[in-house]
Amino acid sequence: MTNKIMIQSIKKSMVLLLLAVAFTSCNQGPTLQTYFVDNELKPGFISGDIPASFIDVEKVELTDEQKEAYESVDKLNILAFTLGEDNKEEYKVELEKVKAILKDSKYQELMRGGNTKDGKFMVKFIGDVENIDELIVFGNANDKGFVVARVLGDDMNAGKLMSLQSVLKDMNFDDSNLNGIKHFFK
Repeated sequence: MTNKIMIQSIKKSMVLLLLAVAFTSCNQGPTLQTYFVDNELKPGFISGDIPASFIDVEKVELTDEQKEAYESVDKLNILAFTLGEDNKEEYKVELEKVKAILKDSKYQELMRGGNTKDGKFMVKFIGDVENIDELIVFGNANDKGFVVARVLGDDMNAGKLMSLQSVLKDMNFDDSNLNGIKHFFK
């Protein structure tokens, strides 16, 4: 009889523990992923999911390091808020939401720059520098709006990804669907 009561007590404790874990894991606050889903179709926002294969690197000569970096990227999720005369207050609210999400300790800072007049940018990541799960590029231009890009892939390496910067800078995006996003940064 005592064993039966003990087993029931253990079962109840396990159920309570599982419920507590489930409750706390569901209540972790907003993430970039949920922010993207919640806002991708809202007025003022522009969004896109771009597979890495969309960027044609066949015409570009890549080093082994650059090729490895390119192959580690699966896709890009981009969400931009375009600032206009009629949505300045909404811009401030949305900008603060993104900044609050990126303050979470799971997003480690890789670099930041810019100035208060023109705008600022930051690059953060989830994982470790040698094995990045998600790279986040966030920038805001005080007269245009802001953009958040999530670079998703497998075994991405920060140093190797940075080596792609010179290749992307020299590519011609005029003939691609990325032209609208490129216009955002002009």
